[in-house]
This record gives sequence, C-alpha cells and structure tokens, in this order.
Amino acid sequence: MVLMTLEYLREYRTYFHIEKSYGVSESYAYKAIKWVEDVLIKDGSLALPGEKALLKSEIEQEVILIDATETPIELPKRGQSFTV
Repeated sequence: MVLMTLEYLREYRTYFHIEKSYGVSESYAYKAIKWVEDVLIKDGSLALPGEKALLKSEIEQEVILIDATETPIELPKRGQSFTV
C-alpha cells in the first residue's frame, strides 16, 4: 500500500495504471492510497511548518518571480514576405 502511494505521489500515476501494475481494482487502489495519506497526515511527524513559522524564522529566504505572461506575436500579413 505504501509503494502504491509513493508511485501515485511521485510519478503521478493514475489509479488505472496502479490497478494494472498491482492486479487490484481501481477502488481498492484509491482506498489504499487514501488510507496511507490519512495515516501520514495524522502522524504529524511529516508535517511542514506553517506560513507564520516560516515568517518568524531567522533563515533568509530568496524569492524569485518568473513573468510568464503571454505576448502577441506579430505575424506577416498575407502576401507579405518574411524578412529577418
């Protein structure tokens, strides 16, 4: 069950592919993965610190923003030749 969960989380495999790999039904794969996730969440030892804890931290953090806005492309008009 843990291996199924790791494959699901790491490789983004679908329940269908997990079903075929392990010879179980899709519903069983879903229930098993959900159960492992719930156990890990309830354990708490793997929990990440919240935003407030990160802001209170004395560790310097570097933030990089990437502008990924779309810009229109100027295409030559019909009949016009393309020059470089």
